[in-house]
Amino acid sequence: MESRAPRAANRSTVLAHVLTHGPVSRTAIGHETDLSPATVSRIVEQLLDEGLLTETDGAPTTNRGRRATQVAIAAGRGVVCGVDVGGSNVRLVVADLAARPLTGRTVPTPADYDAPRLAQWLADLIMRTVAADRERLDCVAVGLPGAVRQGDRAVSNAPNLPQVEDPLFLRLLEKHLGAAVEVDNDSNYALLGELRFGAARDAQTAVMLTIGAGLGAGVAIDRRLFRGRSGLVGEFGHLPAGPLGAPLERIISGSGILARARELGLSFDNAADVFRSADPRLAPVKQYVEQALLVVLTAAVVAYEPEVIVLGGGVSHALTPDLVRLRGRLHEIVPAAEAAVHGAELGDLSGALGAVVAALHTAYRRLGLAEADLARVPQPDALAGCDLPALADHA
Repeated sequence: MESRAPRAANRSTVLAHVLTHGPVSRTAIGHETDLSPATVSRIVEQLLDEGLLTETDGAPTTNRGRRATQVAIAAGRGVVCGVDVGGSNVRLVVADLAARPLTGRTVPTPADYDAPRLAQWLADLIMRTVAADRERLDCVAVGLPGAVRQGDRAVSNAPNLPQVEDPLFLRLLEKHLGAAVEVDNDSNYALLGELRFGAARDAQTAVMLTIGAGLGAGVAIDRRLFRGRSGLVGEFGHLPAGPLGAPLERIISGSGILARARELGLSFDNAADVFRSADPRLAPVKQYVEQALLVVLTAAVVAYEPEVIVLGGGVSHALTPDLVRLRGRLHEIVPAAEAAVHGAELGDLSGALGAVVAALHTAYRRLGLAEADLARVPQPDALAGCDLPALADHA
């Protein structure tokens, strides 16, 4: 008789295979997992009885048109909500258990609210976005613009939205939602999104740099987020590499870029516009920021030897035309570097979609998935056919 541990492992293997490849037949599950037909059949029947899987007819398998029965995750059983809280905007995506986005919303962040009011506002926004799916809400994951210590979920280093450092913020958010909330650094979630669906989908080791209101970073080794004890791993903005030891975040962040432009008597509402401008007076600013960014890229390469470095955040969009030159200069500095530098394929939704992945992982754990299987789910093509710009622009 199978012991309890192998039964749980086999259940996780089958469920992970369905989540990754479904709809899929029992025969295909057996062939691709090396589980016996009897084991696969028993587990599938159990998952069908629990309502975790649904059964459908597949493509014809014989000349007579007979169809093999296939199974897929019961996507409508529940929903999750991924939230990316930034200093300027909050982005939310609601998805089903197959990671298919159902709705999204982007709204300005009320950065002047104190911690209790911000928690109430965010809880109300989440529930309005989930709307009719409230009863099926399985998990909420929230990315915050600061370092998050996983042990006690203490938040630090959030200068662009310091209210979230107040322990009252998270406590009240969970109270208003009536449920526990997954929480992490927003750059970690952005990297998680790009690992599953975007520019790092084929990488084992990757770094995400988010350049917006601040400078953030996420690191993944063997496709798992590497956080450290205090959540400060990869926070290169602290490096005192600027003039007189100024931290790099003051140079590369949106506020730092705008400040440098003002020193030249030029005013912009958006830091990305500084790089889009053809005004020759801005050349020193662009060179200054590019050199600081090369310091960060070099630090990422020598620290983690990533296969891919992904640039995201509002300012990064304007750097797209410069990526080829940045890759060339990085190779000159570290000739052995093999890291590819790409823009975020998910655009501004990297963080919210990464939060969706984190929320799904929590939901999948409850369904019986082992930690070793979580790195393979959900399906990388779950967003196929999804109109990301429309999802991001919805207010």
